[in-house]
Amino acid sequence: MRVDKKTLHELIANKMHKAGLTKEHADVAADVLTFADLRGIHSHGAVRVEYYSERIAKGGITHNPNVTFNETGPSSAILDFDNGCGLVAAKIGMDKAIEMAKKNGVAVVGVRRMSHSGSLGYFTEMAAENDLIAFSVCQSDPMVVPYGGAEEFFGTNPIAFAAPTADDRIVSFDMATTVQAWGKVLYARSKGEPIPSTWAVDENGEPTTDPHKVNALLPISGPKGYGLMMMVDIFSGILLGLPFGKHVSSMYADLSKGRELGHLHIVINPAFFIGLEPFKHAMSAMLNELKEVKPAKGNAEVYYPGERGKAREAAYLKDGIEIVDDIYNYLVSDDIHYNRYDHKNKFAE
Repeated sequence: MRVDKKTLHELIANKMHKAGLTKEHADVAADVLTFADLRGIHSHGAVRVEYYSERIAKGGITHNPNVTFNETGPSSAILDFDNGCGLVAAKIGMDKAIEMAKKNGVAVVGVRRMSHSGSLGYFTEMAAENDLIAFSVCQSDPMVVPYGGAEEFFGTNPIAFAAPTADDRIVSFDMATTVQAWGKVLYARSKGEPIPSTWAVDENGEPTTDPHKVNALLPISGPKGYGLMMMVDIFSGILLGLPFGKHVSSMYADLSKGRELGHLHIVINPAFFIGLEPFKHAMSAMLNELKEVKPAKGNAEVYYPGERGKAREAAYLKDGIEIVDDIYNYLVSDDIHYNRYDHKNKFAE
């Protein structure tokens, strides 16, 4: 099923507003989710709407949060979002970070007590579009075995980075600290497809290709991914006075309760360092030189981070966004949700 951008956005916004979000928050949430599908990150797009809607309807996402913003220094602040929609919280946090970085050169904004925030690349690209550099991290519930361990401790704990150039290109890097995000396993389930044996392990700690038998995910590059996911949990959990590691709330255990998650934005203004124009021109020069690198066998060319996502976006804008039929049928239905997620385990089972 292919759907144009405007239609998908309206379907998502209408569903989340019907579930209980304000119209304003539902529109922002739809922006973030549509962005993910446009870039081909389907694991963080419309596939998530029913889960969000069920949690909203059951009170686990605050409909009208009591939001507070406390500037703790000239370049630091904490946004408390009262367990409101994380997609909205992360955007507001980035708006504040952009404002502070433009004025003071650097901004570190922590967002605490929020729900799941979706694709981090949406937020870092907001900064790049304002001629700023951004780094964002957020914590998630435990579903990854630490390097050398046999049971889960950390979450997929993603990292995103974006930077502007002197032309219309943006460097945009968004990754989970696992070999793949859980959402990719979820998407494989929705399509009835197997997963690579390097993504996850079953209940016996053995590699599996069956997305329905996944018991825990694997950190990317072994000890390196393990260290990165710990770093993310420190920045977005401990630093903000929130639970860490195995104490982070489950996505599915009780959808009537707020998740108390943390997110951290670090934004840097190049104008306070090398200068904006020299920075942007050097960035463009780097990308141009990367494009001239001889491709390895089996590769047409060398891509810079974010390039293929933008190409997918251009194709989807022309031909429509690819959405699984079951997800589309849910979006156009009159139902808010089907009680699929509440009181399930970490893998919605």
